[in-house]
Amino acid sequence: MSHLVFGLIIVGGIIALPEPIMVYLLLLSIFAGFIISDAIQRGYYIPFISGLIDRLERKDAIPGKGAIYFAISCLFCLIFFEKSIVVPAIAALAILDSIATIFGLRYGRNRIHNGKSLEGSFAGMVATLLALLFLLPPVQAFAASFVAGVVEILSPVDDNLTIPVAVCLLLLIISVG
Repeated sequence: MSHLVFGLIIVGGIIALPEPIMVYLLLLSIFAGFIISDAIQRGYYIPFISGLIDRLERKDAIPGKGAIYFAISCLFCLIFFEKSIVVPAIAALAILDSIATIFGLRYGRNRIHNGKSLEGSFAGMVATLLALLFLLPPVQAFAASFVAGVVEILSPVDDNLTIPVAVCLLLLIISVG
């Protein structure tokens, strides 16, 4: 659920703020994220943040890794793609990852890759499609949600890095073609 909130805050910032300010805010959040992650790994307790990470992060993961990777991919996309492409790409990651996790933990029976479930991934793709229909034409929304789902399932690296970039590339190709 943290990805959903984090992603929607970033989407809102991209829509409401000038691009240079969002770039600076993302850079600041990445830098702060690395500092906080390092401090927690070294055993320091940071009020509110340590508890939040304990509840939301996998026990074997680097503290805050998902949020840091999310911010890095948002920054990359914001620098290299148009806002009209970046907003749906970030929304796709936020929605798909959150819904797939929630639904997969509750109803997932068929594990497919990296502990992810077919049921969770499908639910994430459907939720992403429904949300993207408010931002994109139907064919683009379907293609973006499908690509996001496939990348989430098959990506050999953290999907927080790959989903936004893959969706941006797809939407760029569709818009140019």
